[in-house]
Amino acid sequence: MLARVKLALRVATNAYDAELLDLIAAAAADIAHAGAVIEVTPVETDGVVTDYTCTDPLTRTAIVTYCRVHFGAPADYERLKASYDEQKGQMRESTAYGMVEA
Repeated sequence: MLARVKLALRVATNAYDAELLDLIAAAAADIAHAGAVIEVTPVETDGVVTDYTCTDPLTRTAIVTYCRVHFGAPADYERLKASYDEQKGQMRESTAYGMVEA
């Protein structure tokens, strides 16, 4: 996930890796708190989280969008935020992400 996020943000340095890893974790937590059941797994090296894995393309896209919204001060913040909120909402209401209609 870290490489995908860095590519989307056009970040070539490792200087922001800790911040980006925190954003990835925050995105996964935000989506889960919204009620979607997702699988994002930390990758550890010597007890330190160095990356996350996720095989679901919609979850990966939502996480990348979340990171784009919250990293720096994007000129298109409102558009990115609306996009992320829509992605999260669709996941929250989808039976594919663990939600069952009442």
